[in-house]
Amino acid sequence: MHSTPELLLDRVDRFLNDFLPRGLVADHRPLRLSAWTVPADAEGVGEPIPFATAVELAEFEDVAEGFSWGPAWGTTWFRVEGEVPAEWADAPGRVELSLDLGFTRGMPGFQCEGLVRTLDGRAVKGLEPLNHHVPVDARPGESFAFLVEAAANPDLGRFSGPDAFVASPLGDKATAGLEPRYRLGGMRLRRVDTEVEALIHEVVVARGLAVALPEHEPRRARLLAALERGLYAVDPGAPGAGAAAARRILAPSLDSPAAPSAHRVVATGHAHIDSAWLWPSRETVRKVTRTYSNVVDLLDRDPDAVFASSSAQHFAWVQKGDPDLFERIRAYVAEGRFVPVGNTWVECDVNMPSGESLARQLLYGTRFFEREFGVRSEVGWLPDSFGYPGSLPQLLRRAGIRWFFTQKMCWNDVDTMPHHSFDWEGIDGSRVFTHFTPNNTYNGTMHPSELARSVENFSDHAGAGTSLMPFGYGDGGGGPTREMMTLGRLQADLEGSARVQFDTPQAFFAEADEAYADRPVWAGEMYLEFHRGVFTSQSRTKRGNRRNEALLVEAELWWAQAAVLRGAAYPHDELDALWEQILLLQFHDILPGSSIAWVHREAEEAHAVATERLEALIDRALAVVVGEGDAELVANPAPEPLPGVPGYGLGAPQTPAPSTVETLPDGSVRLSSAALSVLVAPDGTVGSIIDAATGRELIAEGGRGNLLQVFVDAPAKWDAWELDRSMHLATADLTDGSVRVDGGAVVVERAFGASTLTQRLALDDTGGALRIETDVDWHERHRLLKLAFAFDVHATDAAYETSFGHVRRATHTNTSWDAARYESCAHRYVHVGEPGFGVAVVNDAIYGHDVTRDSVDGRLVTTVRQSLLRAPTFPDPDADQGRHRFVTLVAPAPTVLEASRWGAVVGSPARAVVGGESPAPLVMLEGGSARLSAVKLADDRSGDVVVRVYEAQGARTEATLRVSFPVAGACEADLVETPGGDVALDGDSLALTLRPFEVRTLRLRRR
Repeated sequence: MHSTPELLLDRVDRFLNDFLPRGLVADHRPLRLSAWTVPADAEGVGEPIPFATAVELAEFEDVAEGFSWGPAWGTTWFRVEGEVPAEWADAPGRVELSLDLGFTRGMPGFQCEGLVRTLDGRAVKGLEPLNHHVPVDARPGESFAFLVEAAANPDLGRFSGPDAFVASPLGDKATAGLEPRYRLGGMRLRRVDTEVEALIHEVVVARGLAVALPEHEPRRARLLAALERGLYAVDPGAPGAGAAAARRILAPSLDSPAAPSAHRVVATGHAHIDSAWLWPSRETVRKVTRTYSNVVDLLDRDPDAVFASSSAQHFAWVQKGDPDLFERIRAYVAEGRFVPVGNTWVECDVNMPSGESLARQLLYGTRFFEREFGVRSEVGWLPDSFGYPGSLPQLLRRAGIRWFFTQKMCWNDVDTMPHHSFDWEGIDGSRVFTHFTPNNTYNGTMHPSELARSVENFSDHAGAGTSLMPFGYGDGGGGPTREMMTLGRLQADLEGSARVQFDTPQAFFAEADEAYADRPVWAGEMYLEFHRGVFTSQSRTKRGNRRNEALLVEAELWWAQAAVLRGAAYPHDELDALWEQILLLQFHDILPGSSIAWVHREAEEAHAVATERLEALIDRALAVVVGEGDAELVANPAPEPLPGVPGYGLGAPQTPAPSTVETLPDGSVRLSSAALSVLVAPDGTVGSIIDAATGRELIAEGGRGNLLQVFVDAPAKWDAWELDRSMHLATADLTDGSVRVDGGAVVVERAFGASTLTQRLALDDTGGALRIETDVDWHERHRLLKLAFAFDVHATDAAYETSFGHVRRATHTNTSWDAARYESCAHRYVHVGEPGFGVAVVNDAIYGHDVTRDSVDGRLVTTVRQSLLRAPTFPDPDADQGRHRFVTLVAPAPTVLEASRWGAVVGSPARAVVGGESPAPLVMLEGGSARLSAVKLADDRSGDVVVRVYEAQGARTEATLRVSFPVAGACEADLVETPGGDVALDGDSLALTLRPFEVRTLRLRRR
């Protein structure tokens, strides 16, 4: 009589979870243990401390299993000693250490971790809960000793169950407490029964495949029968005795080859390591070192293993902190087995950084890989960033990247992306072959269920037969394991399963690109229908990014002028260090505001230091450029001209346009200039904005501008990340408060909840825009603050600035794709318009926006809202508490190009300078809709001037680049400044033709 499949699976699980593990360790011995806890103020700089310092300072005391150690974020060093028993000389099996630091749950990277080193400091291997073995090279009768750097990182990864997303003080060392968090588990020298180990792996594969197959599939029944026969050859009390027999019974089922038409999975070892998230970046340095040590050990022992790793910053950390490990990595890079991918400095957010920032992510990452390894990857690699802008395909192609990999789009909460292998077309028309892993994770484990999921999910079987599977523990690091490699080999050619081939991402893409010729196209941005709150969380981190990425470009501009015109030494090293700092802070859990308090406190501090250093750099450069004198000058770092001042140049200060302030009998206040008339209502909202040039009213009849609104913001999960549509069900308009006139401005003061707010409304210096400065002392929890403007504009879509251009998103909800974009990212402006007329809403440091359409008395109203502040409590329980300041400009803008002009001026404000003269700009761009993005000296220190231009309106255009310094020649370059074909010079000018949204980089060789 046969067992039911359900009962049989229960028996298999009993063997896997209970009986077989009892036979895995054939014999074991205790170890001698001692420990030293690093003082919090070690070396006066706090821990962690380098190995050499630890060895010098350590005072080890004897401890035993069960020892309590590790205040949160602390470090304890363990000395582990023992001897391999002489009687093991002829015993079968593998000798190794098993070191349990007190692991409390299954997932590596979210709790205590360790790094094992030899006594002379050579990295051996990392320790995590599912990878805690350590190789021992000592022979029977010989002794051994290791040092273990154990990190007591607290468990903050509670994403399910009753304790999920609970505010915790553990996210900052200052509030985490001093009590020990871990207790040593088993610390043993063991002899592993490799026959039992192999049986466990084979049972895992056979069981997993059987479960994955359809219920009435004959192969499923045969696998279950083989499992039943095989496991009952094993004595539960002595599994080792029957393991070989059980394996022989299972062997025919595992030797049956896959069908010729079986889908093929290219498996590449990987370890997604967040550069900061539920840990600070200083801990990521150690996570990377632990992970890379694991990988090098695996590569040493398994010739099939390959490993792909992104983020030049991670390699740079290892190079600085562990030169020996870095050299071992370098050797495997040369073999093609340790594979740098992505070519970015970090796996950055790509929605919020400026175009120049994305160009520098690619510049600094590519240059590092070329300099240190002599390689440049052709594979773009951003598996976990929160959506992908339509400008990215062009930037990847212009940095030498042919292919792009991600998986994040499987997180969409409404719509499913229709393809896994396709051409992604950017807003300029560039295309990059793109692949989503159908396994829906970058943390694969090579389990049969994942292979089955890859086959079931893959949406392009008709044209493609291969998919990519990155495998290895990730997020907190860890990487691939020997167990995963074994599971992969067992499924390399197995009936009922996809085939498995270990190889590199490059190999996968080269084959898939050639094989899938007639593939589909996805055009435009890949908007992630999830994590919509990241455009607003942690406002100070976002403000620091916006300001510093602009200051970096400005510092390069003035130093290029100082170097070319005055012969000054261009500060390459200082600018490089600052760029690398800001690029790190654009990581996809830092800039989006989704990290612990410690991370954002440090980010704010780092941004403040960078701002101070950049302001000093700019002051020094401008002093050189203008020379000595007492003339009052204006330095304009924006590419757009100001009255009396060229773009990217210097000039004389101009008197602001005249404007008037008039208080009306009903308490309203009118702000007027030759260009604009603004009526501020008695409640502080804006009831009218009239454009003098057209006579058009911007504010819809019955609508209001400058309307502050507070929403209940309580997402179902992922506090700092999410912004649920249900927020619109609980909205309060803030209209109570006081209104007064102060000089040329209207001052509005409001109090709500535990917060206060002051606004200053005035016309800007040109008289052409309403400028609103909003100061908030924010003390809310689970609330969202927006600033709304209801416009009398018939707009079926809105233009949101993105890197090097803009993207248009529907204002209606015709489709589920339209409706899902209820919160979207814009850089400096949003433009809504109709033919011949429009409005720009401009900001100085925010990203989250929404644009909606409503009908008021039968009239269409288009409402633009800026998201100013949120108040999530996980993972930072005090996110965004305190003072904030925002600048908003509202201006008539007949075209998107005019909106971009306002955005550039607000994003890069002019500064006053005192000196002797104002030389002409190094370059000026005339005509059309092309815009300058950067002027700098070349990264290779050749002295060439690099100029980047882009088309800003989405229209083909012609422009002339005029040069004010002697030029010997000009050539095109890619984003990493590699010289290309020559560009014709006509005296001091270059004629340029640009396609819509095209980005071009030019190198000018000085004479």
